[in-house]
Amino acid sequence: MKLRDVFLGTTLVGAAFAVGRWSSGKEGRGVDRELFAEVNRGHGPDADRLFTGVTELGSLWAAGGAAIAMALLGRRRAAANALGAAGLAWLAGQGLKRITNRQRPYEADPQGTRTLIGPPQGSSWPSSHPAVLAAFTRVAGRELGLGGVGRAGLTGLGLSVGASRVYVGVHYPSDAASGFLIGRAIACFWQGRRR
Repeated sequence: MKLRDVFLGTTLVGAAFAVGRWSSGKEGRGVDRELFAEVNRGHGPDADRLFTGVTELGSLWAAGGAAIAMALLGRRRAAANALGAAGLAWLAGQGLKRITNRQRPYEADPQGTRTLIGPPQGSSWPSSHPAVLAAFTRVAGRELGLGGVGRAGLTGLGLSVGASRVYVGVHYPSDAASGFLIGRAIACFWQGRRR
């Protein structure tokens, strides 16, 4: 494993934990709730359709479907590596949820939260959907040899899934940001193990 990959992955994990720690304090919690309220309040039916349509792209099922499509197009190694990183990101997220036990927005404020999808189980921190998608797309982008524009597009997709988790009412912004950072860290470690 290259030192650069270890350093970057460790830095990203540290940043994810710093965001989680900050958002559990009084000031951070207040900012997190204000940002959540602004995003979750709704921005019309078109935005509702967009964010409810995009949010499940960060699921492990979606990663599996994308991996199958890649494999059918002859990119089996890229598919296997991207799906492996996504699976590891999901496992990391589920493990962290078990030890953090942070209430989801609709649990903390049932009357003030618009919940546009079925309420998921488990702790709010970190959000697994952006973690899964960030790990999958980062590894897939490199494996497929995508250029900067293609990788930036995939990063934008991961960020929009993170925003969608806030919009649909199931995560705070810090949950989504931490999940995204964890997914990127897993991608660094995953790719670094093969170098």
